[in-house]
Parts: sequence; structure tokens; C-alpha cells
Amino acid sequence: SNPFEVKVNRQKFNILGRKTKNDVGLPGVSRSKAIRKRTQTLLKEYKERGKANVFKDKRFGEYNTKISPEEKMIRRFALERQQNYGKKNIYNLNEDEELTHYGQSLAEIEKLNDIVDSDSDTEEKGTLSAELTAAHFGGGGGLLRKKASSGHQDEEEEKPKSRKELLEEMIAKSKQEKQERQTQRENALDLTEKLDNDWKEIQTLIARKPPKSKDKEVEKPKPDEYDMIVRELGFEMKAKPSERMKTEEELAKEEQARLQKLEADRLRRMHGIDEEANKKKPSHVSADDLADGFILDKDDRHLLSYKDGKINLENEDEEEKDREEGRRKAEEEEDGKEDNESEEESEEESANEDEEDDAADSHSDLESDLESEEDATGDKEQEKHQKNENESQKLEELDPKIKAAKSELPYTFAVPESFETFKSLLAGRPIEQQLTILERIQKCNHPSLAVGNKAKLEKLVGFLLDYIGELATPDLPELRTIDKLVLPLYNLCQMFPEAACDRIKFILRDAAHDMEEIIEVKGRATLPGLDTLIYLKIISLLFPTSDFWHPVVTPAFIYMSQLLTKCRITTLQDVIKGLFICCLFLEYVSFSRRFVPELINFLLGVLHISLPKKQAQGYAVVHPFTPVGKNLELLLVCDKQDLESWQKQNLPLSTVTGFKESSRTEMNHIRLSCLALCFDLIKKCAVLYESLPSFHEIMRPLHTLLIHHVPVKEYPEKLQESYHSALKELEGKVKHYTPLVCEKKKPVPLKQYTPKLVKVLEFGRKQAGSKKEQERKQLIRRHKRELKGAIREIRKDNQFLARTQLSEIMERDSIRKRKVKELLGSLATQEGEWKAMKRKKRE
Repeated sequence: SNPFEVKVNRQKFNILGRKTKNDVGLPGVSRSKAIRKRTQTLLKEYKERGKANVFKDKRFGEYNTKISPEEKMIRRFALERQQNYGKKNIYNLNEDEELTHYGQSLAEIEKLNDIVDSDSDTEEKGTLSAELTAAHFGGGGGLLRKKASSGHQDEEEEKPKSRKELLEEMIAKSKQEKQERQTQRENALDLTEKLDNDWKEIQTLIARKPPKSKDKEVEKPKPDEYDMIVRELGFEMKAKPSERMKTEEELAKEEQARLQKLEADRLRRMHGIDEEANKKKPSHVSADDLADGFILDKDDRHLLSYKDGKINLENEDEEEKDREEGRRKAEEEEDGKEDNESEEESEEESANEDEEDDAADSHSDLESDLESEEDATGDKEQEKHQKNENESQKLEELDPKIKAAKSELPYTFAVPESFETFKSLLAGRPIEQQLTILERIQKCNHPSLAVGNKAKLEKLVGFLLDYIGELATPDLPELRTIDKLVLPLYNLCQMFPEAACDRIKFILRDAAHDMEEIIEVKGRATLPGLDTLIYLKIISLLFPTSDFWHPVVTPAFIYMSQLLTKCRITTLQDVIKGLFICCLFLEYVSFSRRFVPELINFLLGVLHISLPKKQAQGYAVVHPFTPVGKNLELLLVCDKQDLESWQKQNLPLSTVTGFKESSRTEMNHIRLSCLALCFDLIKKCAVLYESLPSFHEIMRPLHTLLIHHVPVKEYPEKLQESYHSALKELEGKVKHYTPLVCEKKKPVPLKQYTPKLVKVLEFGRKQAGSKKEQERKQLIRRHKRELKGAIREIRKDNQFLARTQLSEIMERDSIRKRKVKELLGSLATQEGEWKAMKRKKRE
């Protein structure tokens, strides 16, 4: 070993009584031992990891280290002798043992006393007839031998029979024997049946029971209710597998095919083409056709009738007309060609008639022939005239069908590319047709039917929202139409939520920017129009309003709160719009119960503008309402007649757009309706926010204003009832919250000047303690030491396995490289030989 690699563990001080270990260590000795041990154990397990067959030594004491090898051998020999010589062989005098095979003695088997079973059908099994033995085992020579006669034959020698005759005789004899056995078996069966019948007759006499009479029917016992229920359960209908539910794509394809078929039928009716025209014309029937598939559509038979001694052909003429009409229906597409041909024929016939007239003047001897020709031409003209009349009659019949088909809605629609096209589709139609058009657009252009349909239908969401906004802008808004259009808009929103979100956010963004620009220019803003309010209402129907944060509802929530705080209330329409926004707020927060301070402040301001002017007030008014101004008494009603004639009713939303030719009484009634709605909203707020800890603090201004300032006695009875119900809700709420209390903490102790005694610990020395404590600490130290050693050994085992796997991989790679190099070399030699051979051929 290299002396420079020897490791020496030196100590600074020699301590008496301390044992030193591994003062000098040779490098690689312990490592080589560990590697050798891992090779014998871990490497062996790694190589045998995939083996399923394990040789297990079941000899006595093989894995028992407490028994010495000599004792093992002695015990094994004793067990072997004990198995061979049990208690049954105690008195055996060393005689030969009896050997067996499958439970039979070999000595008896060697005697060959077996009975060979025959394969024949004879009942005497184990025996073979002499003839059969001679035929099969005698080589066939016995058949050719002469047979001596058994008394019936003469002594004279007969000619030997041929082999064929002998075989036929043997077959006939075997068949006869087989037939005899069959007859015997049948006779035995007949006898057993007869014996059974006789025994049944005698059995009744032995048992002393009267024979059963066939005439009398035995009454069967009635089944119990339990048995009846069990039988009913057995006959119940069992569950059967239903048809597979179709996917959304399959349903869309079927609906598209149905609409396309209906549209094709409508177009055919609109162009005057009948269904029979599309049917195939009858093909040519040959003379050899047997007409096996001929079916009569209708009974074309008619009775023969005679008139004045001649056959009546009126019925035949009518049938011919019907047939001609059917043919015309089938040939309507070729009418133009036929008309042209008929015109050419008429021209030729007119020319012929002129020639015939000239011939009549010049040739008098051909008058009879000319008259017959004229009669024929007259008949043709009559047929043409009748044909034209039938066609005109047919067109008159088809006109109402064509008009009905033109007035009918198309069944297939393409998605409009622009808003003007979309508006032209819906404008001027009743709401039912508009809904039908939207439904057919969605079904004919489902996203699963084509690649670009999704983008087209996403545009349709924006078109529909813009169309709803246009319906709400005129002085008389079409609110019923908007109400019906919300359903297809909801369906589109469910199909394309991202497109609907983007479009509605764009609308809200524009409205908010417009409001901010007006505030910057004029210093104050007005409440938006009816279209924006309807958009806010539609948002609550399309999206969830109870979420903590939503990409559409949250901006709408903020926009509504800005409307209630930044927009000035100058007219009665503004009050109605503000109350509508308050109703929307309550609808938005009905599930989440989110507190909206703008709502409470606006209701307080509405009550404020309904009071007469006073100098001292016990409540504070928040913007956009002011304590002083010209719009303070906007909802004040002083006329007693108007107060008495008022009846409670809902405010129509159409009043937001304006009041046309409204009298003073109607205006006062609207003011009182606004007050009644305000009282109802206060009641709903009290019910909604009753669980808030600061409920009384929030509602205190409203409570003060209702008690001390509102002139209740001047209001009508219905309005007084609304007032008292709202006040009752505010006063009747009990405090359900616990008052705020500071958390209980331990009192902070005063600073003491008593010194704190701390035990000084010496480094490296074990602290004294009880015996159990010392043993516990010692166990902890041993456990830590063993744990570290185990972790170290596991890490070394993993490193050893990794090195082994790497060596295997490198060995496989080297073998593969060598084989590849050999293959490439052989291919190169083959290529060179082939090129050389090719070069020789060229030379």
C-alpha cells in the first residue's frame, strides 16, 4: 500500500482510560469488503428480480442454524426409515415388499388374466365368434376354406364359395342377429309397460283407496294471497334497455336535414311543381313481361253501355282526360318545348290546309278525300283547344298554392353578415315569426355542422342585442317583443358565453364613457334611456348575480351605483328610472344579501322630495339630492281630489320614455304611485338587511324621516297601509347581533427586579438526571446513529445499483455498436462487389 494513502487519526491529547478506534486506516480495504458483500447479496437479488421459480429446500433442518450437520443427518435418516417402516411393518421379517401400480399388485398384473372386451354389440361381452376371428385375425384364409355340411349337405364335395359371397353371407347373418336382438328388446319393453299398468291397478286395492274417477273434477285449493303476489311479481314487466340517447351533434344534423327537406318542398310548391312530377316515368314494358309486380292503384274498370245501338264512350273519354292530366303533371318541366312543337305543328297544318283549299279548287275528283282530311284536322284542333283549357284550369288551381308557398316562411336561413341584413329579416314581422326565424337560424347553422358556424352565431348575439336596443328607443317601445326575444338570447348566451360577455361589457363600457364625458362637459349627467335600463335587466336574467365577482355583473353593479349617485334628479321620469334601478339592485342582491348604501340613500332622497319645504330637518341628504333647490317638491301632492281618486297600481315601464298629453291628475297619480313603490322598497330592504349587525344604524335616517316628517294623514288609505307596513318592518326587527367587546387578555405584569436563575450548561458533557431519563436519551442517541447509518447504507446500495445498471447499458451499447459496424461493413463489401460486377458487365 502507498504510505501517502494511509489515513492516521491523531489526537491532540492522550486521555487515560479512553479507548481509541481506527487510529490507522488503510484506504480501500473496508470499501472492497463492502463491495464484495454487496456483490454476493444485493447484486444476486438484482439479477434474480424477474424470476418466478425459486428452488426451496424442504429438507429437515436446512435453514435451522441451531442444529449441527451431524444431528441433521441423523434426524433425516430416522425420518426416512420411519416413512418406509411404519407401524404396519412392525412384525415384517425383512420379506420382500409387495410392489403396486395404481392400487393393483404387480404380481397379479404379470399373470395376464385380463378379459379383453369386444367392441361388438353382442350381449355376451368378452367372447368372439369363430368366424369373426377367422375373418379378421386369420388373414382371410378361413373364408376360402371348404365348410363341411351339418347334415343337410351331401357328402359330395361342393365348389368353394368366392370371397364376395362369403362376406355377403356374413353381413346378412350379422343383420339378422341384430334384428333379433331389437325384437327381443321391444318385447321386453312391452312386457315392462304391461307389468307397470297391472301394478297401478293392484296398488289402489292394496292401499285401500277408491280409484280416481275421471268424471269428477278435484277441487284445487285456492292460492294464498302471498302466492298470488309472488305470481304477479313473476309476470311483471321487466326493465328493457331503452334506445340510446342521441348526442347534440346528431340532433343538430337531424334537425338540419328536416328543415332542408321542408324548404325543398316549399320551393317546389312555390314554383308550381307537384310531387307526382318527381316520380319516375313508367319504363318500357316488353311483350315477354309477365307483370309479376303489377298492382292496381285504383279500380279503372267501367261498365259497357249502349246508346241508340252504339257503345257509349263518354266514360272512356273522361278516363283518357284524367290520364292526360296525370301525364301533364309529370311533364310540366317540358311544357315550353311542347308549346313550341305545337306551334310548329299548327303552322304546318295551316300550310297544309291552304294547299288543300287550292287543291279543292283545281281538283274536284278528290273532294271526298279532302273532306276526310278536314275532319281529321278538325278533331286535332279540338284536342289542342281542350288541352289548352286544361292547362289554364291547372294553373288557376296551382295559383293559390304558389301564393301560399311564397307567403310561407323559409325553413332554412343563413346567418346574416351585417346588422342591416338581420334587421331586414325581423322587421315588420309578428313576434311568432321572429322567434321562428331565430330558432331556424340556430338550427341550420349549429356549430357542430360546419367549421365557421361558431363565429357566425357569435355575431348573431351582438345583432340581437342591438335589435333589442332599437326596439326600446322609440316613444312607444315594443316591450312585449323584447320580452319574447330574451329566450333566444338566453340560449345563445348559454352556447357562447364568452361572446355574450364581451358584447355586454362593450355596451356597459360605452354607457359609462358617455356618462363620464357628459359630466366633464356639463358638470352633471342624466339617467340613461330605456335601452340601457333594459340591458341591465337582461344581465340579471343571463348571468348569475350572486357571485362575489363576475366579469359582467360586477361592472353592471358599479355602473348602477354610479347612476344613483352621479345623475341629478330633475324630472319625474328620472325618479321612475331611479326606482327601476333600485328594483334591479334588490333583484341582484336577493341571494347574496350584499349591502348597497346607494340604494338606501336614493330611497331617502325620494322621500325627501315628497315633503314640503322646511327649514329645520333632522336627517342628512346625500348627493344627487340637495337640501335646497327648485326640485325639492317634485313628488309633493296637495290636491285632495287627486289624493282621494288615486288607486294603487304598478308603474308602467313605458312612462320612462315620456308623458304624452297627461293631465295634472294623472301626473299626481304617478307621483303617489312612486311613493307607494318607495314604501314597498323600504320594506324589502328591511327584510333583506335584518341580519346585518348595524341594521338600526343604517335604517335610522329612514326611520326618523318616516316618523317625524312624512304627512301620513293626508295620504290615501292604500298609501297609508304601505307606509305602516314599511314602518312596522323597520321597528319590529330585534337586534340579533352581539355588541362589540374587546378581547380578554391576561394583564401585563409589572416589571420585577428579582434576578432570574439560569442553569449554566457545559458544552460536551451529559447532563445529570434520573435513570429513566438517561436511558431515554441514550436510546434517542442510538436511534439517531442507527438511522444515519441506515440512510448511508441505503445511499451506497443505490449508488452500487446505479453503477451496475450503467455498466449493463454500456455493455449493451458496445455490443450493438459492434453489430452495427459489422452489418455496415458487410453492406459496404456487398456494395463494392456489386459495383465491381456492374463495371465488369459494362466493360
